[in-house]
Amino acid sequence: MSHSEEEEIARDYICFGNPNCTVIVVDATCLERNLNLVFQTMEITNHLVLCVNLLDEAKKKKIRIDLDSLSKELGIPVVGTTARKKKTLHQLMDTISQVCTEKNIFSPNKITYPTIIENGITKLQNVLLREFSLSTDLARWISLKIMDGEETILQSIEENLSIDLLNNHALQEIKKEIRNDFEENHITENNFKDLIISTIMHKSETICGKVCTFEDENYSKRDRKIDQILTSKTLGIPIMILFLGLIFWLTIIGANYPSQALFSFFSWLQEKLFLFADFLHCPGWLSSMLISGVYQTLTWIISVMLPPMAIFFPLFTILEDLGYLPRIAFNLDGFFKKCCCTRKTDDYHVHGIWL
Repeated sequence: MSHSEEEEIARDYICFGNPNCTVIVVDATCLERNLNLVFQTMEITNHLVLCVNLLDEAKKKKIRIDLDSLSKELGIPVVGTTARKKKTLHQLMDTISQVCTEKNIFSPNKITYPTIIENGITKLQNVLLREFSLSTDLARWISLKIMDGEETILQSIEENLSIDLLNNHALQEIKKEIRNDFEENHITENNFKDLIISTIMHKSETICGKVCTFEDENYSKRDRKIDQILTSKTLGIPIMILFLGLIFWLTIIGANYPSQALFSFFSWLQEKLFLFADFLHCPGWLSSMLISGVYQTLTWIISVMLPPMAIFFPLFTILEDLGYLPRIAFNLDGFFKKCCCTRKTDDYHVHGIWL
């Protein structure tokens, strides 16, 4: 379920690029939320490897994940990694190799949706298998997308698979039948996607309850308290302005001192270079071009640009590592929506296409 152009590109490649293997990297500290992506990808391909990363962070928070049980629950290979430690990546590469060469065949345990939706999938799937040359898994996924009615993916399906979904008479008849069934069960365009997501999240919650052990049940209590302050309607924006203002102040004012020091050093060195050029009896035009031209221009750029960059980027990296940048995005989401800088969920549905 893509919500941006880059997600559409990734989705289309997984769907139509015939990858030998798709590796899904999830965060071990919030596995339940990340499994949403895993189950959605399972609908598209069986050639999957789940990489549970950040095991070191999970260990700090006293979270233990039974990777073998997780693999059995999902029906796909699961590998635990700590990306900063290269030795933990060897097993991941071996597993990817096995999937690519099909040494081990896996059968993902896909989501089972509510009966009304599964009945609709079965009806559409049967028509797709009869009308077009599709695999069973691909026909099931396309059936789900037809019911969802997302315009961009339906267009991608038609273009990449060279099939006509909108003008097929048999499909249209089944869609009318499913639409009537949905109306009787109060399933609309607006709550269909919510029903799909709630089913996936319920499954994710059930699996995490089986494979995850929390030695400290309140491991996230401190983070939640910080969230209440940093993302509150009252203090969120002022704290954000304070943090960003402090960073820009340090960048602009703080950079003056190293800039002046670098400029003084390069000026002193420039004088020595002129003396050295005279000692070598270098022609005046050549020394002027190399020292006053190339050297001086280059050192001025370094003196002016290097200190602000050396201050700004590390500070922003610290904010990112502390997890504050996502909180800034949360605070600014409302403003971006008012500026039409975000895409609403409704934009993905066209009334003439949704069933």
